[in-house]
Amino acid sequence: MKTAVEELSPTRVKLTVEVPFEELRPSLDAAYKRVAEQVRVPGFRPGKVPARIIEQRFGRAVVLEETLNDAVPKLYSQAVDEADVFPVSQPDIEVTKIEDGEQIEFTAEVDIRPNFEVPDFSGIEVTVDSAAVTDDDIDKQLDGLRQRFATLAGVERAAAKGDYVVMDLRAEIDGENIEEQQASEVSYEVGAGSVLQGLDDALEGMSAGDEKSFKTELVGGEQAGQEADVIISLKQVKEKVLPELDDEFAQLASEFDTLEELKNSIRETARRNKLVDQVVQAREKALETLLDKMEIPIPDSALKSEVDARKHNLDHQIAESGLSRDAFFRLYQTSEDERFAEFDTNSAKAIKAGFVLDKIVKTEELGVSEQELTNFVVRRAMQMGVQPNQLAQHLADNDQLTLAMVEIVRDKAKSVVGDAAKVVDTDGNEVDLKAIYTEINGEEPQEIADDEASQQ
Repeated sequence: MKTAVEELSPTRVKLTVEVPFEELRPSLDAAYKRVAEQVRVPGFRPGKVPARIIEQRFGRAVVLEETLNDAVPKLYSQAVDEADVFPVSQPDIEVTKIEDGEQIEFTAEVDIRPNFEVPDFSGIEVTVDSAAVTDDDIDKQLDGLRQRFATLAGVERAAAKGDYVVMDLRAEIDGENIEEQQASEVSYEVGAGSVLQGLDDALEGMSAGDEKSFKTELVGGEQAGQEADVIISLKQVKEKVLPELDDEFAQLASEFDTLEELKNSIRETARRNKLVDQVVQAREKALETLLDKMEIPIPDSALKSEVDARKHNLDHQIAESGLSRDAFFRLYQTSEDERFAEFDTNSAKAIKAGFVLDKIVKTEELGVSEQELTNFVVRRAMQMGVQPNQLAQHLADNDQLTLAMVEIVRDKAKSVVGDAAKVVDTDGNEVDLKAIYTEINGEEPQEIADDEASQQ
């Protein structure tokens, strides 16, 4: 087999592949067998029709078509390896010549990862947040614990922001009650930011027993998007009562006997989290700095595929939320146009980063061990709230183990870039990443996954 490569653009090539007919022999034999199983010829059992009878009855062209359908995809893969190109899209293949018994020729146009060199990234300077734990950090953690153990007490006053209310809701359009837009005994925190615009403003100042209506746009159901009158019947106002910060609270909220012991534990955990954050920030910022130094053209098909995938995921999120499209974007304080613009920017950045990291993976000869794959599945299962064996089976059944391994080696490549950087914190102190690895768990750099910070 002989392969010629024509560069159509920095991100697209045309492969012209010439294949001696003898190399088609395995596919040709398989084609005869498949055709023999499909046809019915008097005097012959299914699958036992001789090749010459098949050609006499159905023509040589039928067999050649079956042969090419089997052989060309395999030959294309070989041609890609020989040409040392990295396809990022499905190829446009055309069989251009068939000389029966002599050779065939086909062309394949495909978008590819462009050729580029990764510049020296040793000594890239990045600044990360300080790992110093302040009293304010401790207070925030303690306040979060107090919020978790807070109780609600009924009050005889008007509702204010931060209070909890119990209410009945119903909606009317042109005076007609909407059956599916009713809810009873709804518990809600005033000021939480309901997707039902106007609810928070209406609730503030209401007391138990009050009824009030306000106009708003419905966000779900058949009437989503229509303006309606929403009637609130307030049944109860409750305020949040936080527990006192003392030894008794420490015993309630933790395994510690004293508040001081709880504070010390929080301080240690906060320091560990900040060290992990420093590692993640160093890697991300070092990679961003490296990418800023490089101009890499992005194949249109790869960009379109990435953007379309993100739009598909967004549509799925909206459908799962049960909200109208407008209400969904209002909930997240953004707009569809803003989200789509983010998709364009972030997709191009993600593709570029993937190209660079894959190049580093190859240069550094990075791989994935069985233990690393197991650790990845366990971490991801914890994030998803499923059993690791369930996730492992899902990945295997859906041919996603390769994608998982790509993610692992790219994280390794990112750690290579981060480890080569000169890192200082916002206080001007030099940050020794290897010392952080040792302090956290004594593991190698890649054992601190970038997604670990999100679990802290």
